Amino acid sequence: MLKVGITGGIGSGKSTVCRVFRQLDIPVYHADDRAAVLTDTRTDIRDKLIELFGTGIYDGSKVRRGKLAGIIFNNKQALDKVNSIVHPAVRTDFLEWASAQRDVKYILFEAAILIESGTHEIMDRIIVVIAPEKTRISRVLGSKGYTEQITGNIIKNQLPDKEKIKHAHYIINNDGKNLILPQIMEIHNKLVNIGSGRQQ
Repeated sequence: MLKVGITGGIGSGKSTVCRVFRQLDIPVYHADDRAAVLTDTRTDIRDKLIELFGTGIYDGSKVRRGKLAGIIFNNKQALDKVNSIVHPAVRTDFLEWASAQRDVKYILFEAAILIESGTHEIMDRIIVVIAPEKTRISRVLGSKGYTEQITGNIIKNQLPDKEKIKHAHYIINNDGKNLILPQIMEIHNKLVNIGSGRQQ
């Protein structure tokens, strides 16, 4: 079974792409969603975040995500510290999840900062979803409710597409002009063949 990382900058549309892969019965591990669960449920992570940012970073048992985003995407040092706390936990959680998957040729690990976190090193293949920056900002403002400033700061803290592409085995262009389904199906068929032992 292949472990396939899928990444792209915020607003690139990788979540939409992953929905298509799920329709093809491919298991998808959503790193950002699991990170949210882990920061809310693991006391060791909670204690470290409170040590960094104070008790106000939590609202009851849940992280104040908007507040945390406002801090870390304006402060590279704080971002690096949070990543060093959360990403090892996510990686361990993923590997446990992956070991439970059965009867599939490949699985997907979806993460915005797959490469920045170093998690790409444990993947067999990498898919990068790209889109123009203006398109990405427009999508984020319309869906996540972030301000344009926070969105811009997030983009600045993520690896540029040209750097992500250096690690890519496959690229999906989600600019709104190119149809994504044929691109996904081509990649899917290749991954099924590779997972079946027919190298491509």
